[in-house]
Amino acid sequence: MKRKFIVTGGAGLIGSNIVRELNLMEETDILIVDHLGNSEKWKNLLDLKYKDYIEKDDFLNRIQNGNPFKKYTHTIHMGACSSTTETNATYLIQNNYEYTKTLCDYSLSNETDFIYASSAATYGDGANGYDDRSELNNLRPLNMYGYSKHMFDLYARQKGIADKITGLKFFNVFGYGEAHKGDMRSVVLKGYEQIKSTGSLNLFKSYNSEYTDGEQKRDFLYVKDAARITLFLLLEKKYGLFNLGRGIAETWNDLARALFKAMDLPVNIHYVDMPETLRPKYQYYTKAETAKLITAGYEDGFTSLENAIGEYVSLLD
Repeated sequence: MKRKFIVTGGAGLIGSNIVRELNLMEETDILIVDHLGNSEKWKNLLDLKYKDYIEKDDFLNRIQNGNPFKKYTHTIHMGACSSTTETNATYLIQNNYEYTKTLCDYSLSNETDFIYASSAATYGDGANGYDDRSELNNLRPLNMYGYSKHMFDLYARQKGIADKITGLKFFNVFGYGEAHKGDMRSVVLKGYEQIKSTGSLNLFKSYNSEYTDGEQKRDFLYVKDAARITLFLLLEKKYGLFNLGRGIAETWNDLARALFKAMDLPVNIHYVDMPETLRPKYQYYTKAETAKLITAGYEDGFTSLENAIGEYVSLLD
């Protein structure tokens, strides 16, 4: 059967890179679903090859009132509100939870493979680790965004479909295609712009005695790797929840040094106060356990932080 793909969030950071990877595989029978609004996100579509585009509300209305997309073989659901600071819980429930439920149920009813974006935010402060084999009921997300993602993970298990679909717990993804994301852009892009403007980079001070300023750690994942792993898991029919990270925790200082190196400038970091509203919700350490991904057969490795930032900066210059 000829492969046909639905990619929600297809104009976003991860979604557009997934479409680009599909194009490299000579796949162009792609329906992109997104909400372009007043942003510059449309620019991510310019170099992509796809069959059609539809706005997310129209798409949802059509699948709720008929069966117009039953011939598609794969649904890649990356569309969501990705703001970790969003406080409108009702909006997050509708956009991240209910929408995902509807699209998942629709896809399974049409025997369409379904892969969706969960989040590393579901792990909360990491007290119970960052293992994709963890008992879901033990996880305590720190914000409503993380909880909206966690809710669907729980729903899939409760409904007995978790072993028929694939969920992706993305860690800190960055790369080309995020310029439209406003305050949710990565520190790499924000830092690049700040350094270009001022010659220095601001990082948050630490409010945890276990970490000095700038030594808070994250598992940073290049978006090209995120796209390739997503398609590996989808096309190889690997079901369940998977962490999408490198399994390496590096500091904000590491990221800053790589950024200054890529820009061929001397390191110049200033540590600034973290907003008080963020302090109780701040993750000081994240590192994906990747054993499940490796056991599933993924063998292509990961781009190092320094190489990823170097390539990204070359695309921005």
